[in-house]
Amino acid sequence: MAPKSSDQKASSKRVLIVDDHPVFRAGLTGLVGMEPDLAVCGEAHDAAQAMEAIARFKPDLVMMDMSLPDKSGLEALKDVRAVHPQIPVLMISMHDETLYAERVIRAGGRGYIMKQEGPEKVIQAIRKVLAGGISVSDRISTLILDALAGSQGPKQEGASVTKLTDREFEVYRLVGQGKEPQEVARLLHLSVKTVDTHRSQIKRKLGLKNNTELVHHATRWAGEQA
Repeated sequence: MAPKSSDQKASSKRVLIVDDHPVFRAGLTGLVGMEPDLAVCGEAHDAAQAMEAIARFKPDLVMMDMSLPDKSGLEALKDVRAVHPQIPVLMISMHDETLYAERVIRAGGRGYIMKQEGPEKVIQAIRKVLAGGISVSDRISTLILDALAGSQGPKQEGASVTKLTDREFEVYRLVGQGKEPQEVARLLHLSVKTVDTHRSQIKRKLGLKNNTELVHHATRWAGEQA
């Protein structure tokens, strides 16, 4: 590929890539760099480094993974929105969009795309967000519009988890994967006491009587998403 001219580089939209997998970052950097009007201005491997890079490089767009080593993508997104509300964030993830896309949009993200998508769709998502739009799949767009319209259509199985806050949902998801409170606390960088408080709130919101019912409910839900 021929290098971009200085004029092209100056006019290119600047993209910051945040992902803890070096190989994936390299692939995404190469993909974005092939576009004449786009340029990768920097990379970060975790949320803390991302905040430093945003302040330093002032990107036009942040592409951020949902799973970061020091903080969940949702929490990192909220941090970016709080400090740099003018910078759009496009979340990219290996997690099924039905689990997170709506939460990402509610948290201020401008799009959600699966890592399994082809290069063309990734570039389309970037361009749509840079143009001021919101990039989600047609399926998620319909679900969000139905929710806003108060659709009375058939409820999705497991829809009750929408009652949970983002942090409660993270705890619930990990419980469904068979994680003990100590491991949930470690993965989410919380104290065990805080995890226990979240578990109590989850049980109250979902109408569950005890921890056994919570584990069964979360495990069944997790199986339905697989």
